[in-house]
Amino acid sequence: MSAPVLSIIILAAMFLLATVLPLNMGALAFVGAFLLGTVVLGMSTTDILANFPGGLFLTIVGVTYLFAIAQNNGTIDLLVRGAVRMVGSRVALIPWVMFAITAVITAVGALSPAAVAIIAPIALSFAGKYKINPLLMGMMVIHGAQAGGFSPIAVYGVTVNGILAKTDLDFSPTALFLSSLVFNLVIAVVLFVVLGGRKLLSSRVGHFVEQAAEARMSVSVGAKAGSDVPFKGFGSGMYGPRDPAGDGVAATKERSERIPQLVTIAGLIALAVIALGFKVDVGFVSITIAIVLALVSPAAQKGAINKISWSTVLLICGMLTFVGVLEEAGTIEFVSNGVAGMGMPLLAALLICYIGAVVSAFASSTAILAALIPLAVPFLSTGEIGAVGVICALAVASTIVDVSPFSTNGALVLANAPESVDKDRFYKQILGYSGVVIVAGPVLAWLALVVPGWL
Repeated sequence: MSAPVLSIIILAAMFLLATVLPLNMGALAFVGAFLLGTVVLGMSTTDILANFPGGLFLTIVGVTYLFAIAQNNGTIDLLVRGAVRMVGSRVALIPWVMFAITAVITAVGALSPAAVAIIAPIALSFAGKYKINPLLMGMMVIHGAQAGGFSPIAVYGVTVNGILAKTDLDFSPTALFLSSLVFNLVIAVVLFVVLGGRKLLSSRVGHFVEQAAEARMSVSVGAKAGSDVPFKGFGSGMYGPRDPAGDGVAATKERSERIPQLVTIAGLIALAVIALGFKVDVGFVSITIAIVLALVSPAAQKGAINKISWSTVLLICGMLTFVGVLEEAGTIEFVSNGVAGMGMPLLAALLICYIGAVVSAFASSTAILAALIPLAVPFLSTGEIGAVGVICALAVASTIVDVSPFSTNGALVLANAPESVDKDRFYKQILGYSGVVIVAGPVLAWLALVVPGWL
């Protein structure tokens, strides 16, 4: 058996094991890289470790560390309060505020599941209180998280841009971000119209801002008292059984607590300006700002290191190390030649999008992006099809399916269903919607971003 074929079998086995068993695919990837590299290819461990993505490691650690401090010092609470003030008494704006808040949180560096874990309990509690369709509210939160997920300083964006930076492809991080933002925004508009959003336009409610503030405050008070708050959600092992937002400091108007929050907001703005405007490495800038915030408010950084998504760091670094070994094995060239041999670049691009969507619905979206993009690069380098459009379509197709109840985001929404909602029926609704997204999402992304050839 040739090395490329064997490596593809190992890759498939890794995805299968990580899907069926509670194993981190990054850990499996390191083992796969070690065995494939040493036993099959005769590589030394030094050569294998040369593929370790040190820059990406620093970027993900720095960005998620910065977000953890922002969560601890109450900046996230501050952003939520500021957003809900825009609602006033208009119920129809509640889903859109939740969409926007989640998008902002992921855009500044939070992982998608972390953002959904913070906002979903709040959003679905309001859905139950104000008779908003829970499917509408839950999906608005998830699509909001995906809308901001490919910003140049977000984890998804950093991962994709980091992979492509090592290639000769001309690529636009802005196009990637806007593609995901616009695509998810359009889906949100459709959901709002189809799932009863128009009926909410005539609804009014008093004291919404106060009620939102009380909900956030009660969570924080409950956490401080050491008792479980009435929250049914769960995270991916990072947060425990309580509302993750409850671990942060309440966003009060006291000056001693307001100053770190204002410094944090200034830091996030500085991160965007320095990293994007002056092209300085995102990892070094984010971790520098995080340390400044830790010095300004030492109490806020307590526990922040534990909130770094180490499982995601392991996943991405392991996968990219394995991809480096795949390149040594000739797998990438082998797959690319197979795709090019189809003689139909547009059909090949559609196939790639569907592979990304189907696998991501059950496995890690980050892992599939880290695996598929390098495999597609040689095929895209031929110039037969627009590389930017294909990458953007693959990114969108691989992440919009996170609405599946088998993914962390979908499971979080399902777990936080209002008490008045039939859980079995709600599960079937989410499952049905995710089926529609898996079938229609990739082809729509392909039609919008690849076929026209404008990217």
